[in-house]
Amino acid sequence: MKLRDYFLPTLRQAPQDADNISTKFMFRAGMIRKLASGIYEWLPLGMRVLKKVENIVRQEMNKAGAQEVWLPVIQPRDLWMETGRWNVYGKELLRMKDRKGSEFCFAPTAEEVITNMVRRDINSYRQLPLCLYQFGIKFRDEIRPRFGVMRAREFYMKDAYSFHATDEDAERYYREMYDAYSRIFKRCGFSFMPVEADTGPIGGNLSHEFMVMAETGESLIALCSCGYAANVEKAETLQREFSAGEGKCEKLKDVPTPGLYTVDDVSNLLKIPPGRFIKTMFYLADGEPVLALVRGDHELNENKLRKALKISKLEKAPEGVYENIAGCRVGFAGPVGIKEKFTNAPGAKPLKTVVADYYLKGVLNGVSGANKTDYHTVNINIGRDYKPDFFADIHTAVKGDLCPRCGKKLGFSRGIEVGQTFKLGTKYSSSLKCEFLDENQKSVPMVMGCYGIGVSRIVAAAIEQSHDEYGIIWPPSIAPFEISLISIESEDRDVREKSAQMYELIYRTGLEALWDERDERAGVKFKDADLIGLPYRIVVSRKTLKDGECEFKPRKGKPERWKLSEVADNLSRLKESMLL
Repeated sequence: MKLRDYFLPTLRQAPQDADNISTKFMFRAGMIRKLASGIYEWLPLGMRVLKKVENIVRQEMNKAGAQEVWLPVIQPRDLWMETGRWNVYGKELLRMKDRKGSEFCFAPTAEEVITNMVRRDINSYRQLPLCLYQFGIKFRDEIRPRFGVMRAREFYMKDAYSFHATDEDAERYYREMYDAYSRIFKRCGFSFMPVEADTGPIGGNLSHEFMVMAETGESLIALCSCGYAANVEKAETLQREFSAGEGKCEKLKDVPTPGLYTVDDVSNLLKIPPGRFIKTMFYLADGEPVLALVRGDHELNENKLRKALKISKLEKAPEGVYENIAGCRVGFAGPVGIKEKFTNAPGAKPLKTVVADYYLKGVLNGVSGANKTDYHTVNINIGRDYKPDFFADIHTAVKGDLCPRCGKKLGFSRGIEVGQTFKLGTKYSSSLKCEFLDENQKSVPMVMGCYGIGVSRIVAAAIEQSHDEYGIIWPPSIAPFEISLISIESEDRDVREKSAQMYELIYRTGLEALWDERDERAGVKFKDADLIGLPYRIVVSRKTLKDGECEFKPRKGKPERWKLSEVADNLSRLKESMLL
């Protein structure tokens, strides 16, 4: 492709609202433009990368025995009602009505639609296993879209769904898909890591996220030298015995803290470290009020809390519920006498469960709200002053926590999620009655798996992982073109002719080039080439031709001279190296 004819509107400066590296470079390199909040247009250069990623994914999915389908992005409400997710999914679900008043949603995922497709035409164990996949647009109405295409409302992904006769076969295929994902991200040129993950609203009992390792990643990963790896939403910590420390239990005392309710503010006032505080948080667990307690220097992990309570829906209690139970303004509740303090106001539900994090066993003479506005209680001790119904690991893993497998201290690194695998079980097949006749002619629900890859996220993740101050550094396998061919002094007849010959030779070798033959200064061309980030650069100029040579330079590497007579062989070797 000749750059002169190519729609490639590069920018010297990224838009002010570009809030991460990949977004800045994608705008500047002419890959995307913003249409609305979280909604982007993909320009020709961006589309070439997107399609190269898609082709790699498609090849590996086909190799794993999956079959491609095309599913609608507009899905009927009735299907979502069958699974119970229409009223559960939340405001991220974009709902709409047609001219007849029938309700639909724009697909954020496709479990309902694909399961409906299979239940119509698959009815025997002899037709299983089956795996179907698609590439398509998804829409999730993020409350705060950010990081460009990494956290957009509209995005492009591959989602696959497998159906099995037995749990054992679903487990087998899950591992096969896990291996396929590993091959995909290796072919994309990534440094990546599969980590244990929470299943979230998708459901299931086994899940892994595939993380591209990058310092700018939005996800935090807990790691151990024994091989344990999990995102912090999932990461467990060793459940060890805690001593309340040395000293005696002091007498309870309420102290005034007017207008101060955060741990940091009260800690500064009382000169007591945050590790001695008891955070007191009210939730509705399947509609029932519960109290969750964690140490003041820890964060509550809602995914862990949901699992500890063995419930499906967890949400923060409204301010009214909080004040009704604690009898004070938000921020001043505490565990001491909280159950007894509850007044059975009209329409209120009693507080039934208090769950505390294991680490609170080690807090001596703790501090929490006094269940009285503008007051905190000091010298709170577990057992004497409050008794949780049970203890659980409900805090987000932090530095100093121990690995649940080997007991060593966990380390932490950052990554970008580009794919996730789920073993769903029968969650959707049971609710949608997606059943088959087994060998005994008994009707049983199919066991399902779900496997997603963010194709558009991969493009951004590649930039986040591989760039420098000048621009993008594409891995050859997903680069929009492999070679940037630059003609210096392109008005020179000999330079034009030799460049044209080089351009044809590159394509005959099976590589693709973006030929910059514009009437621009050499510095402008080199800056644009570095910004766009093609893996290799070939320069033809009067200076090089004088010696019967051209200049070859990897995007990350030093320049070298190639004899014109050796270019064909060198390009062939370059092509072969990309296939390894």
